[in-house]
Amino acid sequence: MFLRCFLFPKCLKGNTMTLTELRYIVTLAQEQHFGRAAERCNVSQPTLSIAVKKLEEELGVAIFERSKTRVYTTPLGEKIVEQAQRVLEQAFAIKDLARAGKDQLVAPLHIGAIFTIGPYLFPRLIPALQKLAQEMPLYVEESYTATLRRRISNGDLDAIVVALPFTEADVVTQVLYEEPFVALLGKDHPLAAKEKIHPEELSDYNVLLLGQGHCFREQVLEACPNLRLSMDDPRGNIRTAAEGSSLETLKYMVASGLGITVLPHLAAHSNTYQDGNLVTRPFVEPIPKRTVALAWRASFPRLQAIDTLRKATAMCKIGDMFLAS
Repeated sequence: MFLRCFLFPKCLKGNTMTLTELRYIVTLAQEQHFGRAAERCNVSQPTLSIAVKKLEEELGVAIFERSKTRVYTTPLGEKIVEQAQRVLEQAFAIKDLARAGKDQLVAPLHIGAIFTIGPYLFPRLIPALQKLAQEMPLYVEESYTATLRRRISNGDLDAIVVALPFTEADVVTQVLYEEPFVALLGKDHPLAAKEKIHPEELSDYNVLLLGQGHCFREQVLEACPNLRLSMDDPRGNIRTAAEGSSLETLKYMVASGLGITVLPHLAAHSNTYQDGNLVTRPFVEPIPKRTVALAWRASFPRLQAIDTLRKATAMCKIGDMFLAS
């Protein structure tokens, strides 16, 4: 207590400066007229004039220079008004934070997804989410699983959509849907004559895979272990693994006759490539698939936003799309 009294000048003891008074002097500086300033502040002119005078006396300086027709800020008063404006802006920011805390669907939501999910889920998810939370700004990004893991742990992202398994300390996951894999091939390809394909049949053809770093590459190799064996064959005469930078790249490579590929259902049935030269074929049971999940920090306070994100995903009826195709 002694230290606090020592640090602050006696002239500031009993300081009763209010945000209302700061708003008065900012408005008066802008209008340069007591009447117009009072009207903007919804008070009488005497009320505003008395409040400004009181603040000047409290501070011991003249904020304004008055004439019969106009009001001017003094050089020192101009600095005081600038500082008052900053204080008011910070006060409004505090109110916005409090409002966001009460209404969890007002503050921005930052969502990430892996490269093989984002381009195909976001066009369906975002419109549904906007219907449920019209005032909640959305920021979306796509990246590798490792990058998304780091960004959600650091608080740069609020929620991410990834393929399981995904484990991270203090991060909660919940399954959104299970997505089957399909084979994508040219309509004249020998396998196109089949209703369903066995994973082992892929070894006889050139299978195009994503490059290193994409988790979907490993998921395909795990679901079709014969591909890994043929890829590692030192003779190199069973198949060739061509690597694309994205699923869309793989699509165009298949369309160009460079081979066949395995894709997640949503990616295979997107409308990016529509010339009719490509067909999809499902796999025999057990069908290769991946589990897509939503992940968020256990300490994330806006659980209503997470619930809304889950509801929006359910509105997309992605599981029904798999059954219908």
